[in-house]
Amino acid sequence: MEIRICIDVDDLERGIAFYTQGLGLRMGRRLGNDWVELLGAGSTIDLLANAADTAPLGESHPQRRDYARHWTPIHLDFVVTELDGVVQKLVSQGATLERPIQERKWGRMANLADPFGHGLDLLEFRGRGYDELLSPGG
Repeated sequence: MEIRICIDVDDLERGIAFYTQGLGLRMGRRLGNDWVELLGAGSTIDLLANAADTAPLGESHPQRRDYARHWTPIHLDFVVTELDGVVQKLVSQGATLERPIQERKWGRMANLADPFGHGLDLLEFRGRGYDELLSPGG
C-alpha cells in the first residue's frame, strides 16, 4: 500500500518554495497548472492549488476552503536533524512557530503552521527516538 499526502494551497509557487526551500523536499512531476508532486519524504506529497472560498466537497456543501490557521486532528510530522535551523528557515518562508521548542524524553519538537494554515511538527530525535519512552533495551 502507498500513502500520498495532499496539501491544498492557495498559491502553488509559494507552496513549492516553502516545502522545497524550507524542508529540502524536491520537485517531482508537474501534473498540470495546479498540481505538483514533492519528493524526498517517506511518502509523496502532492501540492494542490485551490483558491480560498472554493467548495472542497461540491457546491451544495456549505464548507469552503480557508487558508487562515485552522486546527484539524491530522497534521504532518517531519523528522529533521537540525531543528533550530529548520525552524528558522521555515519561519523565513512564512511559517509561524506556534509555541517554543519543547524538550521531550525522546528529543525535541517544534509546533508550526505553514503559510496556508496547516499544522506541522518538526521532530529531532535523540538516543533511541520514540523508543526512549519504552523500558531500556525494549
